[in-house]
Amino acid sequence: MLVLDTDHLSHFDEATPAGERLRERLLTTNEEPVATIISAEEQLRGWLAQIHQTHADPIAAVPIYGRLERRLEFYARWTVLPWDNGSAHLFVKLHAEGVRIGSMDLKIACITITNGGKLLTRNTRDFIRVPGLHIENWLD
Repeated sequence: MLVLDTDHLSHFDEATPAGERLRERLLTTNEEPVATIISAEEQLRGWLAQIHQTHADPIAAVPIYGRLERRLEFYARWTVLPWDNGSAHLFVKLHAEGVRIGSMDLKIACITITNGGKLLTRNTRDFIRVPGLHIENWLD
């Protein structure tokens, strides 16, 4: 199972050269690409913040709502791994052991480990600190 970090998900959905390479590489693997509920939260928070900024200009909100709608449709088609008790207990354990990375990143790492996946991320500098987490960068 290949768990796409938020950065990989963003490129996957965009027509960037890195996104195209990622799509092509995912087609050649037998492993299922999945997302986490944490990445969904991060992306939805971003879109909702942009919508909030256009409160006084409803016309400016139209394309942002369109991107939000496409993101919701995207997540409806993908397997989204949950934040569950196993992930939460691992989070508490790793935090107590001194693993110091951002909370959202640590949550993504815990979900990935709990589900036996490999995390695809550009943020190797932080994720390398998480014991037992397998990571690769398929964008660079």
